[in-house]
Amino acid sequence: MGWSPSRSWRGRTSPAGAWQRFLFSSNWEIKDTRVRKDMLDIEVWRKDNKKHEELLGTCQVDITALPMKRTNCLELPLEKYPGSLLMLIAVSPCTGVSISDLCVCPLGDPSERQQISQRYCIKNSFRDIKDVGFLQVKVLKAVDLLAADFAGKSDPFCVLELGNDSLQTHTVYKNLNPEWNKVFTFPIKDIHDVLEVTVFDEDGDKPPDFLGKVAIPLLSIRNGKQSCYTLKNKDLERASKGVIYLELDVLFNPIKASIRTFRPREKRFTEENRKFSKKILSRNVDRVKKITMAIWNTIQFLRSCFLWESTVKSVIAFVVFVVTVWSVELYMVPLALLVLFAYNFSLVTTGKVNNTQDAQELMGLDEDEDEDDKESEKKGLIDRIHMVQEIIIAVQGILEEIASFGERIKNTFNWTVPFLSVLACLVLAAATVVLYFIPLRYIVLIWGINKFTKKLRNPYAIDNNELLDFLSRVPSDVQKVQRAELKPYSSSSPIRRKRSAL
Repeated sequence: MGWSPSRSWRGRTSPAGAWQRFLFSSNWEIKDTRVRKDMLDIEVWRKDNKKHEELLGTCQVDITALPMKRTNCLELPLEKYPGSLLMLIAVSPCTGVSISDLCVCPLGDPSERQQISQRYCIKNSFRDIKDVGFLQVKVLKAVDLLAADFAGKSDPFCVLELGNDSLQTHTVYKNLNPEWNKVFTFPIKDIHDVLEVTVFDEDGDKPPDFLGKVAIPLLSIRNGKQSCYTLKNKDLERASKGVIYLELDVLFNPIKASIRTFRPREKRFTEENRKFSKKILSRNVDRVKKITMAIWNTIQFLRSCFLWESTVKSVIAFVVFVVTVWSVELYMVPLALLVLFAYNFSLVTTGKVNNTQDAQELMGLDEDEDEDDKESEKKGLIDRIHMVQEIIIAVQGILEEIASFGERIKNTFNWTVPFLSVLACLVLAAATVVLYFIPLRYIVLIWGINKFTKKLRNPYAIDNNELLDFLSRVPSDVQKVQRAELKPYSSSSPIRRKRSAL
């Protein structure tokens, strides 16, 4: 992470009474340690179920005084408070992370670009398997930003986040059309990560004010093309005021990226404060209802065939059932899924299916619902139900997981992310060939031996489910809308659609 004294980062909350044993890992980039001291400020907080926070202590670490490339075990006494904090800090050079001016951008030099491209060529696919790719971001300027100060101006700066890595620009004071003209580079650990660019207004010692945000999936980047992105609100659901101009380049090894797809995603170190929202709860109920209705309609169709409600339909179903059971082989199961992929691909390429339409309808909620949420908060709704708030948030999260799981399966077959759909087709094709030539008992035997001996071969191996890891990379319908690029002055946001309908 790019470290700046003006920003703070929060780790995940640990259970009550166990805060002193929590593990928080992060990375900072320190620019020049020869001239000044870089102090790492640490605060320890306590949060109860009522969301009340209490400061337990603070301490500081002088990063420049620590030896490089070595893990340092430090016990830091908390200032003005009892207790101490035990930390492991390792200072090591950051590879692939940099901040520079436009005149010295890494990919602008042909020889350096060739060297980086060579690092991610196919012949180096099994060398340093964790180094998937390289991202370069040119943050050029922003136009027509929201005025955050009383004088009608803002002091904007940009924060770029990719996974757990974060860098930020300098602040341009008293300007609604700032020009940063900076180049940032990131190492890519997972090609399915999303670059988040957030514009803030610097507000002295106070927390910065939010001005706008965009989320850009790495696989959607158009290399070397300057793009204008409309800023969105914090939830990435509607357009905010202003646009930002970026130029992005991504280089990656497709084989490394494919292998990484079937491994667990890297967990975010920063905590997301989940809040109860009638809008989100209602949306998740509608998403689950949509999936449930699809399953129910399928069951009703099969039931109607068994009850001979339509003679023609039942005869056709009976013939298909007999032929399928009589002639089906195990290798035909992945083959049938490949046929489904091919059919959906033909629908997508001919324009008969719109991948974004359902997602936009899902997010096209009435603006009045947002107002209801705000009004409810004013009336102290959260205070009145804080005893059951944790249960409501848990239900809201469970509905989110169920709906997202079904939508990700649908979006895999709908070619929402072509890279993932192609990868799924390759796996299914390989499974068809393997099942055709190798008896099932041998496949199950190999799978079982691998599972039983995995911990013996590597005691630190993380137990994972490759299918779930793959699906975690597929965006849900909500994520599709959040990551969709809005054109300047677009009418695609729910608010604008509502107003235009009026």
